[in-house]
Amino acid sequence: MAAGSGIVEIVEKIIDMNPEAISHVSQDEHNVLHMAVKHRQLKIFNLIKRNSAFKSLIHRITGEGRTLLHQVARMEFYKEQRLPGVAFQLQDELRWYERVRRIIPPHYLMHCDKDGLTANDVLEMEHQEMHKEAKCWIKETAQSCSTVAVLVATVVFAAAYTIPGGSENGTPVFFGSRVFLFFTVTDVVALVSSLASVVMFLSILTSPFELWDFYRSLPRKLNLGFALLFFSLVCTMLAFSATILLTIQLENTKWTSVLFYCAGFLPVAIFAWMQFPLYKTLQKLVRRLYNRVKQV
Repeated sequence: MAAGSGIVEIVEKIIDMNPEAISHVSQDEHNVLHMAVKHRQLKIFNLIKRNSAFKSLIHRITGEGRTLLHQVARMEFYKEQRLPGVAFQLQDELRWYERVRRIIPPHYLMHCDKDGLTANDVLEMEHQEMHKEAKCWIKETAQSCSTVAVLVATVVFAAAYTIPGGSENGTPVFFGSRVFLFFTVTDVVALVSSLASVVMFLSILTSPFELWDFYRSLPRKLNLGFALLFFSLVCTMLAFSATILLTIQLENTKWTSVLFYCAGFLPVAIFAWMQFPLYKTLQKLVRRLYNRVKQV
């Protein structure tokens, strides 16, 4: 019960007081590792993994002929996680499957339960509906974001040819100004990042959307596309701010500058707030990549 509910303190206390209790088997021949896996309790799983009895627990097969991999492939005790979309929920399920697959003996991959199904068969059957929902969700998201990215690219591309202040004999009026240089750099960066995000979203739309594409490929492309889109919006607002500074020549007072920049970055702030859960997943991705590079 403690393992299925994810109460780490009780599990630790039982193991400390009665170390042999970790090998206890229920009436259905489920051990504590089976309970932790099928209830998706990662903390309990990691706690048991550090125990010396862990290797003996992974070989247990239940009375229904199910291995640990069968348990994690089933959605009988699945609880929806606080993730930004169905695609990331499916990714979390595939991560659980892969986490368990690494620890079980290789010949268990072809082991069949009482219904004659391998763990991979159970995974595809149980997650069929989630797979359909994830495909629809990621397609709609990629289409919507690619439209926004194309719009941003159109705006900043036009801004590059209608430079603030105009030009005289082919030379910009504000040529040599630091603010004009800032406008040029932010406009170019906004154009490049928005087009890069369009490429990422188009690569999502042209993918085959297989089940295991949701393990790494598709969520990673979506996170990167969102990051590039957000960065292009920020650079667009910076270019807009530089244009206003060049053309209107605001007075050098703090309160007018503060009001101007707050109004200019209001759309970016709203976009960031609405899509904040997706950027949290991006932070996790960057952290994992950093840890891998650090290990290497």
